[in-house]
Amino acid sequence: MKTLWQQTRRFSPTARLLMANQFAINLAFYMLMPYLATHLADDLQLAAWTVGLVLGVRNLSQQGMFLIGGTIADRYGYRAPIIAGCLLRTAGFALLGWADSVPALLAASAATGFAGALFNPAVRAYLAAEAGEHRVDAFATFNVYYQAGMLLGPLVGLALLTADFAAVCTAAAAIFAALSLLQWRALPPRRHSPAEVAPADGVLAQWRTVVSNRPFLLFSAAMIGSYVLTFQVYLALPLAADLMLGSDGTKATTGLFIVSAAVAVAGQLRLTGWAKRTWTPSQALVRGLAAMGLAFVPLALLPRHAGWAGTALQLATLTAAVAVLAAAGAVVYPFEMDTVVTLSGNRLVATHYGLYNTVSGLGITLGNLATGALWDHSAQHGTLFVPWLTLAATGLLCGLAVHHLARTGRLGRAPAGPGPAPTWQVGGPNCRAAERN
Repeated sequence: MKTLWQQTRRFSPTARLLMANQFAINLAFYMLMPYLATHLADDLQLAAWTVGLVLGVRNLSQQGMFLIGGTIADRYGYRAPIIAGCLLRTAGFALLGWADSVPALLAASAATGFAGALFNPAVRAYLAAEAGEHRVDAFATFNVYYQAGMLLGPLVGLALLTADFAAVCTAAAAIFAALSLLQWRALPPRRHSPAEVAPADGVLAQWRTVVSNRPFLLFSAAMIGSYVLTFQVYLALPLAADLMLGSDGTKATTGLFIVSAAVAVAGQLRLTGWAKRTWTPSQALVRGLAAMGLAFVPLALLPRHAGWAGTALQLATLTAAVAVLAAAGAVVYPFEMDTVVTLSGNRLVATHYGLYNTVSGLGITLGNLATGALWDHSAQHGTLFVPWLTLAATGLLCGLAVHHLARTGRLGRAPAGPGPAPTWQVGGPNCRAAERN
């Protein structure tokens, strides 16, 4: 904790505010979302397809609208969509707690998702602009706060559920309302460059600039598999826990979530510092992606044993896989976020982040469909090593793709666009933000 505080103090007050905001955003989000499906099915007695529809609308309205959120941020500045997203999520979470009709639930779910599409690209672009040449360190610290919110959110939500689900939603909405007020009072207006989008330029021209950036598109495609692998904490690994432990699988799954977030919180800064000293950014990406894939290999090789010893071995292997996956993801994340900015040439950074998130969201959807289908087929034929080896191959192929991009010069530092000079320097607690345009 002391190391985290020392690292945080190295950044400007605005960067620190963005990190604290992300912790609160994830705290509120994960207070509520893990328990939403149970509330819809048990408390409101909705059919399974309706529960899936409500959850699907939230995911679609977020993943499908990231590009819109990034576009707005680049055209009108980062502050406005961040505040608007928090206000919209305040309303959406409040409505989720009290709505009992399907149309109202769908509206609340859509509002909640679109809120994320508004503030996520803007927050990352704002942090990148604020950090200047120290983006890797900034995103590593940012991810600690991100994961800490994920770690604590479900625990706080579980405590509030002793009252009822409405109490959880009310508390989450209150956090977002407080965030909205805090950012309105304390977050300075900012965009990466005051001349980044000319008034005469239309949205389509803005999008054409991004989609014509071939190295960025190739990198986005190469990284899709990393998001599919990360999502297996919610899909294949819980399925394995259920298969191994039966009725105790749900408890094990909760434990896996905690392990994943705890590894990232405890190890992010040390892993990033070590990777920076040891590897180039492209090497960190390639080796991190390979490690993400290799995390699944022990599960493919694990023999089935009966009795408590066999169960303990299976659980230990599953926990180790989650820990390695989380550690490897922690290595990849800050260099990945930095590479997106580099490939954007410091122009339309939020729009690039928006399209990047949209591509990864689509990849997660298709990857989950493929993983689920492969799991069902393998379970029927007694070949459950096949999904694990396929996931392992996915990580290795992603690493090879990024290695090829780096070797052919496509991940090199792009020519900088008309962006401002870094507004602060990393050098100690006395660093300060300069005047902003």
